[in-house]
Amino acid sequence: MKPAKIFHQYIWIINTLRAYRKLTLEELNRKWMADGVADGNPLQRVSFYRHRDAILDMFGIVIDCDPRTYKYYISNQEVLGDDSIERWLFSTLAVHGVLADSAAVKERLVLENAPVGEQYLDIIIRAIKSNHRLRMGYKKFEAEGYEKTVSPYALKLFHRRWYLLARTDENQMRLYALDRMTMVELTDEAFEMPADFSPQEYFSEYYGVLTDHTPMAHVVIRAYYKTPNYLRTLPLHHSQREMGSGEITHADSSTTPYTDFSLDIRPTSDFLGELLSHGDGIEVLQPLELREKMRQILAGTLKRC
Repeated sequence: MKPAKIFHQYIWIINTLRAYRKLTLEELNRKWMADGVADGNPLQRVSFYRHRDAILDMFGIVIDCDPRTYKYYISNQEVLGDDSIERWLFSTLAVHGVLADSAAVKERLVLENAPVGEQYLDIIIRAIKSNHRLRMGYKKFEAEGYEKTVSPYALKLFHRRWYLLARTDENQMRLYALDRMTMVELTDEAFEMPADFSPQEYFSEYYGVLTDHTPMAHVVIRAYYKTPNYLRTLPLHHSQREMGSGEITHADSSTTPYTDFSLDIRPTSDFLGELLSHGDGIEVLQPLELREKMRQILAGTLKRC
């Protein structure tokens, strides 16, 4: 069976159990047949068990059976709500399955550009998996190119660009954009990955990929109009908390609703750029020095108008 088809079957089982919560194998099979998942072929028990094991290995999703009702269900739904690689992989394959089934209407699907730098992903992931150093050519914008050997620690996707987090010979952590790499080679030189290093922890105090020495801050922002709904459904940072809502009354007696949010974060340029992308939908309330910095950025923009 082609990988695309079997992945489609995995995604169908997961999504169906998410939608109906608990189903017997007979109920699952009736829906399987009705949806024509396997070209009219039924979902055999042995195939379901094989799929269930593969789903656990690939996505970390546990499908259990209630011994009282013989109904199957996903017992760790929280896996599908975090930022793990399994969640990202599930989302990617689910979208792939939908798009593959929608080839006939491809002219009516408007997509963002795919992430750049993917040609180096395979060799970099092999280096990360085997703990081998990489030799790469790199050229920053408007700068001379150079070659460097680094110890690859992790990959991060941000704003449609892949970035490699690596330790240099100078024992410094650096980020390299894959689209600025001119060549990548796997070396025979192994390195020891620190047992206590966590990429998630490394980036946890930041938004984006810029990890400089910007001090930690308790940031309070006020979101206007429909912006609070966007922040609720897609938080800017894992520390984001909703503080409360209200209304501002203007001189003409009209009102503007708002909601305040707090974040404990290092407000780097990446974070400020994200706030500015919301236009007048977001106002920085605290800290005052960050509010002033945002005012200066906006004032500089107005000078060029």
